[in-house]
Amino acid sequence: MANITALQNRRKFLGLLSAGAMALAGTREAVGAESKPMRGLFPIGSSPFTDANQLDLECLAAQVKFLNRGGVHGVIWPQIASEWTTLSKTERLDGAAAMIAAGKGGKTAIIIGVQGPDVAAVLEYAKNAEKIGADGVCSLPPSGVTDDATLLDYYKQLGSATGLPLFVQSQPFPMSVDLIARMYKEIPTFRQIKDEAGDTLTRITEIRKATDDGVKVFAGNGVRTMINELMAGAQGFCPYTEVADLYAQAFDLWVAGKRTEACDMFGRVLLLGSVTQAAGAPQKYVLVARGVFKNTRSRTGGGAAGGGARAGGGGRGARPFTADGEKAIRNALDLLKPYLKG
Repeated sequence: MANITALQNRRKFLGLLSAGAMALAGTREAVGAESKPMRGLFPIGSSPFTDANQLDLECLAAQVKFLNRGGVHGVIWPQIASEWTTLSKTERLDGAAAMIAAGKGGKTAIIIGVQGPDVAAVLEYAKNAEKIGADGVCSLPPSGVTDDATLLDYYKQLGSATGLPLFVQSQPFPMSVDLIARMYKEIPTFRQIKDEAGDTLTRITEIRKATDDGVKVFAGNGVRTMINELMAGAQGFCPYTEVADLYAQAFDLWVAGKRTEACDMFGRVLLLGSVTQAAGAPQKYVLVARGVFKNTRSRTGGGAAGGGARAGGGGRGARPFTADGEKAIRNALDLLKPYLKG
């Protein structure tokens, strides 16, 4: 009788262990299901500045909310287009915190750029990003470093510093496909690359083959040739933020198998691009026109030099940006209004 009771108790104990294991597995699956997909439109966030030339945290947060409303898959900040070299350490830390707070509960993944003057600074930025709840980290190669061994060591240190997904940006020096394949094998967190080396379509094919599709290639050509790159198997794109909602719709339509509709949506963005280029508009002006930024101020000449939206200098076109240019852009946005989500 005692043996039977002991056997029954043992079965109950094993049953509890099994139930606990199943519950844990369910929890892990739920956590995995909640993580944000690292593919799609991940524009490079612009850095807004006040008239006093300070980083505008309010507008930076508004940019994230704008992307969330627009169904944009992710955002990366600060990188080259974010004027990251002009930002102080305090601005970078405060900006990251503001963006993550603004994106809380939203579907847009917040990827924090962590490149810096030395490895110690990079690791500090990366650990801070993980601590405050970023969805991933991104880094350019260290300045002036071109040899494979040093690059591999750098990204191995960064990849092991946190458990966050690691985006690698292969710029300004071309990374060999062999190096990318080795990084994929030796750095578990590295699964995305913003590739900016060589012929885009060839590189997409080569990287996919070398990593058995383990690395998602984010085309480094902005989104100018988005449809061609989607046909080649690109998994992501990094444009500016101002009409990322339209690009995200084109991407989602393509993935859903609605190819004609995707091309139609892509064409709408090209319409706006042709207008902004002809108008000589500063890159940030569309964000002003859409009520996200207060001005087009820039520290590097990539936007208006002054505090007002009409202040001159910089931008995508060489022409002076005038009131007529403003009107043309706002007219184009009116035409696109039915498709704008942000």
